[in-house]
Amino acid sequence: MQISGAQMVIEALIAEGVDTVFGYPGGAIMNVYDEIYKQNSFKHILTRHEQAAVHAAEGYSKASGKVGVAMITSGPGFTNAVTGLADAYMDSIPLVVISGQVPMSLIGTDAFQEIDAVGISRSCTKHNYLVTDATDLARVLKEAFYIASSGRPGPVHVDIPKDVTAQIAEFDYSVELNLETYKPHTKGNPRQIKKAMEAISKAKRPLFYLGGGIINSNAAYDVRELVHATGIPAVETFMARGTLCHDDELLISMLGMHGSYAAN
Repeated sequence: MQISGAQMVIEALIAEGVDTVFGYPGGAIMNVYDEIYKQNSFKHILTRHEQAAVHAAEGYSKASGKVGVAMITSGPGFTNAVTGLADAYMDSIPLVVISGQVPMSLIGTDAFQEIDAVGISRSCTKHNYLVTDATDLARVLKEAFYIASSGRPGPVHVDIPKDVTAQIAEFDYSVELNLETYKPHTKGNPRQIKKAMEAISKAKRPLFYLGGGIINSNAAYDVRELVHATGIPAVETFMARGTLCHDDELLISMLGMHGSYAAN
């Protein structure tokens, strides 16, 4: 069907089963916000700052297990969001952050509220996009959600110029994903697992160092069983809190800057 780029964003969010979007509007993203106003499939939570929008999306993702979505505008709207992106990248939290950008003809001219959002976000996202044609939007948004949630999760940034959100093009969200350079491993390597078990069996003072990947992969029950089966004590990072019960006799405590002396 032929729809505008702004409508494509809404249709993609609906297709992905998104029920909550956090954001703060501005001129460059206003076409998309006009379409948000017209739909009833998901709710938009207005924050008072773009950093808060991304942090809220992080919290939503942690609590729900879904991909968090934040929507922001160009220039200072995007730079305000960088802290949230960096935090999500460090903590491997799946997010799709959609930002507005000045029209294509103004990119690189130091236009009002223009910033190199893709350049800035490159080092603090799992992947990022600058969409230059509305015909690419369906594919890009589908890839963004897949990349954010698969393998080791993380934030994906999609930057959309204002004139692209106004373009009319064909929208087909059934397009197949074909990412030749992105093939995340989803199964354990038996040889590496065997090596790990051999190392554990030979260790004189073994200790489990439990990290946030346990929570991201819903593996807490299995890790708990392994710890109890071996009788090996454990420490947890902040992101792994809750893997073992707080009063588990094999849990030394949390380590790190705010952890205990014993764990460190």
